Amino acid sequence: MNEMNNMTEEQVQELLSKYDKEARYRKYTGVLGKIATLGAVAFSLFQLYTAITGSLASQLQRSIHLTFALGLIFLLYPMNGKAKKNKLPLYDALLSILGIGVGLYWVFEYKELVYRAGMYTLTDYIVGAIAILLVLEAARRVVGLPITIISIAFLLYALYGQYLPGFLQHRGVSLERLISHMYYTLDGILGTPLGVSATFIFLFLLFGAFLEKTGVGQYFNDLALLVAGKQAGGPAKVAVFASALQGTISGSSVANVVTSGSYTIPMMKKTGYRSEFAGAVEAAASTGGQLMPPIMGAAAFLMAEFTDIPYWDIAKAAIIPAVLYFTGIWIMVHFEAKRIGLRGLTDDELPDKKETLKKIYLLLPLFVIIGFLMAGYTPIRAALWGIVSVILVGAVRKETRMSLKDIIKALESGARTALSVAAATAAAGMIVGVVTLTGLGLKFANGLIELSGGVVLLTLFFTMIASIILGMGSPTTANYIITSTIAAPAIIALLADPATGEISKVVVLSAHMFAFYFGIVADITPPVALAAFAATGISGGNPIKTGVEASRLAIAAFLIPYLFVLSPEMLLVDTGFTSAIFVIVTSLLGMLGLGAGLMGYWLRHMNWLERLISLAAGLMLIYPGTYSDIVGLAVLAIVYMIQYVQLKKQVLLNS
Repeated sequence: MNEMNNMTEEQVQELLSKYDKEARYRKYTGVLGKIATLGAVAFSLFQLYTAITGSLASQLQRSIHLTFALGLIFLLYPMNGKAKKNKLPLYDALLSILGIGVGLYWVFEYKELVYRAGMYTLTDYIVGAIAILLVLEAARRVVGLPITIISIAFLLYALYGQYLPGFLQHRGVSLERLISHMYYTLDGILGTPLGVSATFIFLFLLFGAFLEKTGVGQYFNDLALLVAGKQAGGPAKVAVFASALQGTISGSSVANVVTSGSYTIPMMKKTGYRSEFAGAVEAAASTGGQLMPPIMGAAAFLMAEFTDIPYWDIAKAAIIPAVLYFTGIWIMVHFEAKRIGLRGLTDDELPDKKETLKKIYLLLPLFVIIGFLMAGYTPIRAALWGIVSVILVGAVRKETRMSLKDIIKALESGARTALSVAAATAAAGMIVGVVTLTGLGLKFANGLIELSGGVVLLTLFFTMIASIILGMGSPTTANYIITSTIAAPAIIALLADPATGEISKVVVLSAHMFAFYFGIVADITPPVALAAFAATGISGGNPIKTGVEASRLAIAAFLIPYLFVLSPEMLLVDTGFTSAIFVIVTSLLGMLGLGAGLMGYWLRHMNWLERLISLAAGLMLIYPGTYSDIVGLAVLAIVYMIQYVQLKKQVLLNS
């Protein structure tokens, strides 16, 4: 089995750093290495301490979180790709100290800032301006240029909006007010996005880091090989299954592609899949990891805070869409394997079944998380007990037992992973701050409704386009913050009760889930498609063709958001058990029809008319509705019978 993994650890890291900016950090030795490790471990210990004892006042919790983040980002991340990766320039050392200084300014001046209540001094304005500039530069280094440009554009809009035409115009904001709003209120840098990063998100990232240290990532791969390896096109199904499991603990599409794909893509190519298809399978499956409960992408925790809906309710609502997403890819992978006659893996290419099943206990921490969330505990408490359970479960066997060194490494890894989220949420917080300061959210929502003529489908389409464009260069977290602030209100306004204007929980949830979904699928949507580009670094295929192929495989992600907005039963909100089962079964049958139609194969090769009919039947079955389900099921049954009869005739003729 191992001989099929063509990539060394160094090659994996090189590929990660090429497509994932957060992986381009300096690797120090000596004193600087110890300082970086000490800072990261201290960051994690601070987060654990406040999670156990209770978070500090919002301003203090978030400013200390920002202090660690800025200090470590300028210490670890170079200004550009040409900078030496093992040396710290003087200017970065100064920026790191400055980042720590502006963060601690809140800590030391907390009482004064609260007592002055809006009466700011020249020092306050200078510190605030430096904080804004440092956050923008930190986001550029760790997250990328697009989010930085968008943040700057919003800041300029706040300053010069009075010169803009039409509905975008506002009275304008003075520089002093902009600085104070951005850094001395809870509507800017220290706003809700950074608050979520400083609480829920950090702990779940730390949970993922601890899980990785016990070897659970490799275990997911071995388990996937046992479940799906022998089936037709087994390696591709392994990629789907392993990525779904990996997605429960990782929120990065690119990282999932590189870590899982380093062995699944070579396996797929070896068994006969085209380079583009192999890369597309891994890209589509890995991107879907952020949609997979119980631990979804970081944006899901922001959604819980923005909508005031418990995280567990959001995770429950994501179950059917996530199942449909991965089932759709699995079905299309199966039909492609059958269409071109691919084999599964042999026993020699699979891990030892007995040894793999012995390690099934490694999955227990995931059930601990689920159990605590179902019992009504906060995500913070669930994550804490999840981390504890990882250490206890790992102690069962010697090879998974965590030493003190492993624990320190996990604390360091968790903190380093959190840096990109902290930078993205701090920068996106400024975008939210401008929206609240200028009223842009309401203006944009009204403009979007006017542009669409009040037609829900057109509003959804425009929101989808905006989400995908933003997602091409911004991380899912920042993308969701922007679209949920300026686009989701338009969807909510159109879906509100026309008679009373009342906005239900399910309307809010479906609108925010819509923005969340399309921010994620941007990772596989050409022309940028970072996840697809990362996959081609392993497969050697054409990046654009891989992106197109991945988009086809992930067709469910482009359809399901429309369906759960128009018919929210799919989100399992106020839906009975019988109705839920009915929705799941009909939706899965719908994915079967879609998969057959898109791949051109079911029991045998399909002609263009059969493909069109299968696609139509699939769409009718996925759309929740009794009549559409009955018609869709009848049509799909007819297509199946035609396929079955013709296949039997073909077999008789050949015999």
